[in-house]
Amino acid sequence: QVQLVESGGGSVQAGGSLILSCALSGLLFNNDAMGWFRQAPGKEREFVAVIRWMGGAIDYADSVKGRFTISRDSAKNTVYLQMNSLKPEDTAVYYCAVDRDITTMRYRYSRMDYWGKGTLVTVSS
Repeated sequence: QVQLVESGGGSVQAGGSLILSCALSGLLFNNDAMGWFRQAPGKEREFVAVIRWMGGAIDYADSVKGRFTISRDSAKNTVYLQMNSLKPEDTAVYYCAVDRDITTMRYRYSRMDYWGKGTLVTVSS
């Protein structure tokens, strides 16, 4: 059983930064990955970034490349999302999730196996 708890959301002005954290309870294995997703009001949930737990391979959505950085601390069982140069369109509930098989790349379609409850990020202009 995997449980995920996000933290670090809040309100920030455009151009500012935030860092989100996701604490994991449970075990991850070779093909597992942890990712961040977001859902803005009235929109579908979308992929933001993913990191393979073993090896650290990373993928980003085009909309956040160069501004967001995903990382993990295996010793703390935690994954982070550093968000810089935030824009109003980044406003959303951000979710942490686990994919049991990163090789399928289904994370691109927000098809993950476990989800956290989310944390709200609000960016004002």
